[in-house]
Amino acid sequence: MIDPSADTGTGTGTGTGTGTGTGTGTGTGTGTVPALTRAPDAPPAVGSNRWYLSSAPILRSLIHLCIPMAAAMIVSALYNVVNAGFLGSLHDSALLAAITLGTPMLALVMAVGGIFGVGGGALISRKLGEGERDPAAAQGIKHVSAFSFWGAVISGALVATAGLLFLDPLVTLLGADAATAPATREYATVMLIFVPVLAAAFCLEQLVRAEGAAKQVMIGLIAATAMNVLFDIVFILVLPWGVAGAALSMGLANLILVGYFATWLHRNSAHVRLAPRWFTLSPDVLRPVFGIGVGELLQAAFMILTTLVLNNLAAGHGEQALAAMGIGVRIAQVPEFLVMGITIGVLPLLAYTYGKGDRARLSAALRASGISVAAVVVLFSAVVFLFREPLLGLFTADPAVLLIGVTVLTAQLVATLANGCTGLLKSLFQAAGRVTPTIVLSIVQGVLFLPIVFVGNLWFGLAGIIWALTISEALVLVAALVLWLLARAGIQRGLAEGSEERAEAVLAEQD
Repeated sequence: MIDPSADTGTGTGTGTGTGTGTGTGTGTGTGTVPALTRAPDAPPAVGSNRWYLSSAPILRSLIHLCIPMAAAMIVSALYNVVNAGFLGSLHDSALLAAITLGTPMLALVMAVGGIFGVGGGALISRKLGEGERDPAAAQGIKHVSAFSFWGAVISGALVATAGLLFLDPLVTLLGADAATAPATREYATVMLIFVPVLAAAFCLEQLVRAEGAAKQVMIGLIAATAMNVLFDIVFILVLPWGVAGAALSMGLANLILVGYFATWLHRNSAHVRLAPRWFTLSPDVLRPVFGIGVGELLQAAFMILTTLVLNNLAAGHGEQALAAMGIGVRIAQVPEFLVMGITIGVLPLLAYTYGKGDRARLSAALRASGISVAAVVVLFSAVVFLFREPLLGLFTADPAVLLIGVTVLTAQLVATLANGCTGLLKSLFQAAGRVTPTIVLSIVQGVLFLPIVFVGNLWFGLAGIIWALTISEALVLVAALVLWLLARAGIQRGLAEGSEERAEAVLAEQD
């Protein structure tokens, strides 16, 4: 590998050369190596994380990147069930209510980490791809990674401080009443203390994934989940610390996760640096990171609002409707996590390929991902509807709940297919650094749902609520396709030069 910061080099070549060699023939010469003509990095070794991003067969790349992501998400979902079981063994419904009420706060914390992690990770993958054509492009990764990591930590500290200063209003905002307020306050206090750790863990997860190290991310997340369970046993069952013990378990497990990711990056990454001395506020870093990251924050905020509205409207139709919604959503989470594993897992591949300027590989990755999303939803739907009665019967024996549950499940599966296609287009926008369509798509996803669900409830009752998400996701997909058509010319122009930023730089040089 040639150090792009070097000014001189020694080479062997055939032809007329500059330096100590004269005439024709083979000679050794020493001279200045222009920055734009330096050789790119050596091809990635077969089987390495970089190889899966750069040149592995698309199917192998998708398996390497997406399956570990989906597996980690499913394990995390199973942990939520186990965690609730630990608290449920204490036979205090206020404790279970506290962690349920605290879920929006946790989602917001993850969104803070996502601002820096998703935006920084997409930019890092893109710069790694550019490095195949110009090694100098990869040198900026150390600034991107340091800004992303410390930005997440500092933002997390600010959120934690604000939350602790306004703890009582926060507990009320979360929906706690007189019976659940003490436990909710206890849970929120410990959780807020660990907000910088949680934000850093989520950010580092994205930075490791940006290197193509999906397997290492899976190992870290599963190990952290196992540690979380062990801590739960100690803090909830042995030491009766209740919800404070649950929050402490999560915080300590994520602290271990931060250590694992930071150690892996230090030992294995050639470009990522986390030391504060590489932190920068350069517009070249802030603009693309925040441009993509803000879309994640908006999407998380709308998702929290959507969940709260949906649950409250469903509750107005009775316990059976609420129970059916809960069952249908939980079953649909399985294909949803698999689809998210594809749409989120493929992002580093799309960003790397875009930065590299490999049009054929980018198209192949999108095509294979789309087919995979459709296959997952169709196959799962076939199995579910073939065994729908025994499957739903695992959760309830109430005939009314079973009847509503089938409708909910149908609507959720159709919505998952539409959401998966939208997710792929959003990943493409993020990979290409297209800020405007990313933010617009995040806003549209939230804005469309609210009027649809309120009108659906007013005109069609429970059926309107059930199908509101499906209708809104279908409309969001249409919006995503329109945004893709509008952004296609810019994406293709950026692809020709490796990235939008690189295209702008080349045009400036030509002027």
